[in-house]
Amino acid sequence: MIKSRLSATTWGLSVVAAGALLVGCSGSVSVGKSDPKVSKDKLANTVAEKLAATTGQPKPDVTCPEDLVGKVGNTARCTLTASDGSTLGVTVKVSSVDGDNVNFDIKADETPSPADS
Repeated sequence: MIKSRLSATTWGLSVVAAGALLVGCSGSVSVGKSDPKVSKDKLANTVAEKLAATTGQPKPDVTCPEDLVGKVGNTARCTLTASDGSTLGVTVKVSSVDGDNVNFDIKADETPSPADS
């Protein structure tokens, strides 16, 4: 029989995921270029702020490996990393583009990945 424990950090990640999935989350970034694009750093910061605001939890550590091009339907995958090293995937999808403003929806995965041993 396998027993599993839910650490406080993993529980926190689950709360973030549940909050993001139940409440939904969206963001908007003004990029000021003719080719709307959100830099990976700005995207990560915006995702972290939106997840924190949605869940009422502290701002999580989020990284995004690539810029998000402002074209409806484009997606980016970001990673939320907890203090114990466990991670949670986050999908960001462009919902609309209005001039230089890129609007996107944020959806966290349902299940966190455990930390590497």
